[in-house]
Amino acid sequence: MNEILNVHVEVQVKTGMEAAFVAASGENARCSRMEPGVIRFDLLRDAELPGRFLLIEVYRNPAAAVAHKETAHYATWRDAVAPMMAVPRVGRKYATLDSPDA
Repeated sequence: MNEILNVHVEVQVKTGMEAAFVAASGENARCSRMEPGVIRFDLLRDAELPGRFLLIEVYRNPAAAVAHKETAHYATWRDAVAPMMAVPRVGRKYATLDSPDA
């Protein structure tokens, strides 16, 4: 059974906080890519709405996603970006059905 887990996290940042969010999230993404259970960790910005972001996180299995949330860099990111969010972030989990990484 394929256990690869994709998580898409949608974030809307307050106006004027975009650069700080990118800095904090970029650091989190770089550190996350070094975790053994992380296949991919991307930070994307909406091409039309500069305050809207998407984190695409791909984990080898659900346990790796749990382990990610136990890291120091995740806690630092979570605490740093919380006051930057215009609305609560939304995370959606997807099961991988077909992928070259599967």
